[in-house]
Amino acid sequence: MNTYNISFWNLENLFDVEHSPRRSEKLERAIGSDLEGWTQVQLDLKIGQLSSIIQQLNNGLGPDILGVCEIENAHVLGLLVDALSPLNRNYKIVHADTADQRGIDVAILYDSSQFSIEPDMVFNHFVMRRTATRDILQVNFLSTANNQRLVVIVNHWPSRSGGQYESEGYRQIAGETLAYFHQRILDVHGRETPVIAMGDFNDEPFNKSIVDHALALRSKNKVANGRNPYFLNMMWSLMEQGSGSFFFENLPNMLDQFLINSNLLHATSPIRVKADSARINNFPVMVKPGDYPSPIAFGGMGKPINDSGFSDHFPISIDLETS
Repeated sequence: MNTYNISFWNLENLFDVEHSPRRSEKLERAIGSDLEGWTQVQLDLKIGQLSSIIQQLNNGLGPDILGVCEIENAHVLGLLVDALSPLNRNYKIVHADTADQRGIDVAILYDSSQFSIEPDMVFNHFVMRRTATRDILQVNFLSTANNQRLVVIVNHWPSRSGGQYESEGYRQIAGETLAYFHQRILDVHGRETPVIAMGDFNDEPFNKSIVDHALALRSKNKVANGRNPYFLNMMWSLMEQGSGSFFFENLPNMLDQFLINSNLLHATSPIRVKADSARINNFPVMVKPGDYPSPIAFGGMGKPINDSGFSDHFPISIDLETS
């Protein structure tokens, strides 16, 4: 039996240095002032802080697949992979270079000794909106051990800036986009295709964008036996315990989530989720002292930098297993 650790982390403003030659003139005009003072020293420190946590995931082995968001470009991802060298993993990068107005993208790091990518099976799904926003990244993996297909979809939905309810329509569009391509995956590759969606959805498991539009439910029986392309939201039990991946005004929010389809739920499935394996990786070093166990942010992008910080989100993980 093989076990795979799948993780996701919003890395909070992992930007290239100020005046980077890898940044377009348009993006430099849009965000350049926010990057004032963001030198290679600060970037290297940020990379070191992030890598120290990623190396603790999966009981110190590091994840087999790591979805990330709030990264600017492939260059900073390469720096992160280099910093993860103590894990002796063969990490490769899948990066979606999107048209987001702040230049922040989604990406996947994966261990190429555990998974390969099906040829021509990497897709950026556009979230239609008047102003540019992040895309949804889909990668079709094949496991090295048994050539089992696993479709991974990484999300970073439009933020709540301007107000949660004023902006919720954008996230509902993102939910419809995810549901549409989930259906397309099943139509193209077969109804038995295992699909896992993960990311920072900027909404919680009970919000309409997740439930009514992405079709991510709480009921395992309905997902396992329903005819619609449902997902099971794996974060409900953690939310009921009062946990959160992000804190707003000292209250926990479950914005980072794993959604899995029915093909990962059956005991007879070639690849399946391990029961109760979803978790928030809030290691003590990452948690603010005091009454509210929120993450210690690193800052940047116009915010004060905390050299002892990591990200304003906790990473989340889940385990899959094969026969």
